[in-house]
This record gives sequence, C-alpha cells and structure tokens, in this order.
Amino acid sequence: MQSQAMPANPVPGDVTSAVLAIGRPDFPKVLIDTLRRQAEVGHCMVFALSRAGAARCLLDAGNIPIGGDLGAAYAGQFHESDPNRDALFEAEGSAPIVLPQFAPRMYGARYRKIFFQDSGIVDKCATAIWTGDTCFYVNFYRIAAQGRFSAAQRERLEAIAPAIAASVARHFQEAATPDQSLAALFATRPPLSALTPREQDVCRRILAGFSSEAISQALRISLHSTLTYRKRAYERLGISSQNELFAIVLRLLSAPHGLN
Repeated sequence: MQSQAMPANPVPGDVTSAVLAIGRPDFPKVLIDTLRRQAEVGHCMVFALSRAGAARCLLDAGNIPIGGDLGAAYAGQFHESDPNRDALFEAEGSAPIVLPQFAPRMYGARYRKIFFQDSGIVDKCATAIWTGDTCFYVNFYRIAAQGRFSAAQRERLEAIAPAIAASVARHFQEAATPDQSLAALFATRPPLSALTPREQDVCRRILAGFSSEAISQALRISLHSTLTYRKRAYERLGISSQNELFAIVLRLLSAPHGLN
C-alpha cells in the first residue's frame, strides 16, 4: 500500500489558529475547531507510533462518545492490524504523508465492528509525519449523522494536511508557548532569520494577531516606527501582505526541518 504525495502549499491563514495554539492547553479544541471549519471533520485522533512497536493515543477530540475507548484499544492492540501501517512504516524521511482513501474492505471484520460499526464512523482521512523514531499519525473522522467526506472536503484536508501534521508533531514534541515556538523559527530558519531583531518582533506580533497600534504599545515604539519595520521586513522577505507572511511560516512548519 503506497502513500500519496501531499500538496505542499496550503492557503495562508487556513490553519493559523492551530499553528498559534501549539504548546497551549487548548490546542486540541483549537485543532478540532479548525478542522471543522475547513472540512467539517467530526472527530480527530492522534497516535504516536514508534519503530520499536509501541503506540500511544495523544489526542481524542470531537463528536465520538467512545473515542477514548477506541484510542485505548488501538494503542493497546489494534495498531498492529491497521491496514495503513505498512504505508506509515515504509515512509522515508520526515515529509508529511497522506494515507490512502478509506474503504471498509481494507479492514478485518473485528476491526470494522469495533472501530466503525460500534462507533458510527462512516469515513476517515489520515495524515502522518515522522520525527526521528516517532510517527505522529493524525486521523480525521465523520460519523453517520454527517455522512462521508465530499470530494471538496477531502481536497481541503489534503491541502492543509502538511501544516496540520507539522503542528501536531511540534505541539507534542515541545512544551513551548506559541511565542517561543515562533521565536525559534525566526531565529533559525531562513528567510525569517535574515530579519533584524526588531523586524522579527514586529512580524511575530503580526502573526499573533496584534494590530499595528497594539504592536506599537507592546514594543513601546511609535506607530510610524512599527509601520517602517513592517515595510522593511516585508521587503526583505519579498512579500507584500500578512497572508504571505503566514504562508512563509506554514511552509517552514510543513518542511521536514521545520520540526527540529
């Protein structure tokens, strides 16, 4: 079973709220809210799989009442019989991958009964990313009351999957606050690292949703200075808008080295 290549350029701002929630206690809620807005995902579960064979359920959020029980069952035993397992473990490097489309015939009878029939799950999509010896396996579900994902919803999930997978991995790898995560990205990754410290300060606050006036107050500089630093930063980055700044950050988070 071969994994499919994923689109590498999600639309700026589509998953910004989830990216900025990395490291925060409300990350699961922000993540499922983002997925619902983008593709009407009903439930999301994240598993950590190791090359040594261990499995853990890291996140269970959404509209499946027995989600916690399913997560425990999968981590305890059923991860070994997941038909996507070969595609996950055959993946090379740390680029995000998307798993083949859901089809009931892929699963054994006991697996189907527990994970789909008993729970009311009628469809799923999944993405994953390896960081070192750990695979962060992200699953998106729809229940009977919602029906299956439409073609447009699947396309949206495939478009945002690289940033979602990278955000999930970074969240569970680090206990950093969003500002610390962004600071590390600006300090180490071109083209953001080419900005001056003050330009970085301004851009990080733009990403956090600050207005120009609020940035001026936070940094104790004039509004004119804030606008000047923003203009210079955008010129260095070769961009002209906030959306393009978001796009750079999402691209870096989605790249293999964005998780280091």
